[in-house]
Amino acid sequence: MYVTDLACISPQFTFDNAFFEEKIKVHHGNRYAAIEPDYGQLIPASLLRRMGKAVRMGVGAGLPLIRKSDMDGIILGTANGGLGDCLKFLNQIVDYDEGTLTPTHFVQSTPNAVAGNLALMSKVTGYNTTHVHKGLAFEAALLDAMMVLEEKKLRRVLVGSVEEISDYNHNIDFLNGHFKTEDITSTDLLTADSPGSVNGEGATMFVVESSRSEGTLARIVDVDQINNPKNSDLEEKLDHFLERNGLARHDIDTLMLGISGDNRTDHLYADFRKKFFPDSSSYTYKNMVGDYPTASAFATWMAVKMLSGHPVPSQCIHQNPKVEKANNVLIYNHYKAVQHSFILLTP
Repeated sequence: MYVTDLACISPQFTFDNAFFEEKIKVHHGNRYAAIEPDYGQLIPASLLRRMGKAVRMGVGAGLPLIRKSDMDGIILGTANGGLGDCLKFLNQIVDYDEGTLTPTHFVQSTPNAVAGNLALMSKVTGYNTTHVHKGLAFEAALLDAMMVLEEKKLRRVLVGSVEEISDYNHNIDFLNGHFKTEDITSTDLLTADSPGSVNGEGATMFVVESSRSEGTLARIVDVDQINNPKNSDLEEKLDHFLERNGLARHDIDTLMLGISGDNRTDHLYADFRKKFFPDSSSYTYKNMVGDYPTASAFATWMAVKMLSGHPVPSQCIHQNPKVEKANNVLIYNHYKAVQHSFILLTP
C-alpha cells in the first residue's frame, strides 16, 4: 500500500516538520510528554474541553488528513487507548458509590474513542476498526489496511496509532522495572548502560491508498510479527519475510532499530544487526520519543519521511550512515522483548 500523506504528534517537534531541521527537544527524566499543537482552529472548544489526551492527539493528527481527501475507512491501533479517563471513570464509581456518573470519562476512555470521534467529526461512516494488541497494535492496523486495500474493498484509508502516558500505567510499568530510576536526559539514553527505558506517547497517522499515484511518498510493502521467539525462530521469520517479498538480506540498505537504552534487551538489536545486516545503515528513534507499545508507528513515520527526501536528524544516526538514498528500509522493533515485528518500506 502507498502512503500519500501523514501527520505525527510526538515528544518532538514533528507536527510542523521542525524535527527534520535539527530542532530537537531534549527530555529529562523517564517520561517524554508529547508536544501538542494548537487545536483551537481544528476542534471546537466545547468538544476540546471534554477530550482526554489520547483522543485529543488522535483527532489532532488525523482530522486534518481526512479533511484533505475523501476517506473510505479509519483503522487505528492502540495498546491502552484513553487509560487516564478510564481510571477517572473507575474512581468516580467508588466516589459516587455507583450512583449517577458523568458519561464523559467513560465515553472518552474506550480504545475506539479516537476512531469514533474522527468518524463523527469528519462524517466518514465507512469501515472503522481499532486494534488493541499491546506492542503489536499498530502492526495489526497496518495488516488490516493492507488486506482491505488488496481486496479492493476500499481505495483510501486513514491508518495510524495513538498512545498516552497515564499515571496509572506509568507507575505500574515503573514498579515492574520497565523505566529508568536515575535522572537522565534523552541525549544520554542510549549510552546509559542501565536497566529500563523511558516512557513516551504520541499519535501518528497515515493516508494510504491501494495504488501508486503522483502524491505517493513511500510504499509500505509488508508487515510481520512474532511472539516469544525461541532460538532460531526470529531468523526463520526474517528470512521468510524477505523471501516472500523477493529480497535477500544484502538488499536491506537501511535499518530502523527500536534501541531503547535498556541494557537487558538492547543486545537483541545489536545481535540482529551484526548477524543479519552488518553492512546496512542503522537509525534509532526511541531516544527521540521514548518507548511505548506503538512506537513502531513513529519509526514508520520517520522512514516515510526519509524515503521522501527528508534528512534524518543526526541524533538518530546509529551506525554506518553511508547510504546516499535509502531503497529498502526495514523496521525491527520489539515490545518488552516479547512481541517482535518487521515493517518493510520502499520509495
